Amino acid sequence: MTSNSSLTCESLIREASSRIVSDTPRLDAELLLSHVTGLGRTSFRAWPERIVEPAQVEAFEALVTERVAGKPIAYLLGHQEFWSLPLKVSPSTLIPRPDTECLVEVALSLPLPAKARVLDLGTGTGAIALALASEHPDWQVSACDTVDEAVALARENAQALGLCVSVVRSHWFDDLPPGSFDLIVSNPPYIKEGDHHLAEGDVRFEPGSALVSGVDGLDDIREIVTRAPDWLAGNGWLLVEHGYDQAEAVQALFRARGFGSVKSRQDYGQRDRMTLGQWPGNPDNKS
Repeated sequence: MTSNSSLTCESLIREASSRIVSDTPRLDAELLLSHVTGLGRTSFRAWPERIVEPAQVEAFEALVTERVAGKPIAYLLGHQEFWSLPLKVSPSTLIPRPDTECLVEVALSLPLPAKARVLDLGTGTGAIALALASEHPDWQVSACDTVDEAVALARENAQALGLCVSVVRSHWFDDLPPGSFDLIVSNPPYIKEGDHHLAEGDVRFEPGSALVSGVDGLDDIREIVTRAPDWLAGNGWLLVEHGYDQAEAVQALFRARGFGSVKSRQDYGQRDRMTLGQWPGNPDNKS
């Protein structure tokens, strides 16, 4: 622990930054110190010599130790921003990633009705559903997750943000109430079993059920693509996030099921990470 003679904001941040191994060690340290002191990060630069209370130093050191061990910042803080929305997170859910905002952007670009019916499958924190509801309050947005803790968390986030999103417990479509949606969107598990990424970074601490999907990573996407037409309105859209090297395989699944207008879109790193398709307007194709 830092000595009592060095309990300033700047000394604590500098020392913690030297221990944290991440892409943003100083930012991590500032966020953790802000969390325990209630001070904004800009105040650390304006008043670097400010003394931090010993009890706050102790709490800060405990969080830094967990961060040094690799625990994600979002879990340590208990929240993560997504689409400028502050979301509560927990180890029972995947941490919302910035690249998933690209999925929201694609969804918002689609030619949907003014009062579109939208379903977010495997909602986790509720990030995608809440982002869409925040942009289109007239949309009827529903969401589901198979994990009870995730359902409770998504409902809590919706209530805290004052957004109208209906969240139910369901493994994909299994327990959903009857519905016909103009858009079904999902960020499902898509990592292959045994993939080396599972032993790296934040994903080491995230629930495997939200990450892994069979030997090729496509088990859940395969199920979603197969079953989605029974829940889509004519001319409705299906939009899923997937791995950087899965676009060709996912497009093939869409086309084999009968979707039209199939295409993939890129994330912020210019990688094909989302695929979408439109279900034909003829209801006889729903089989």
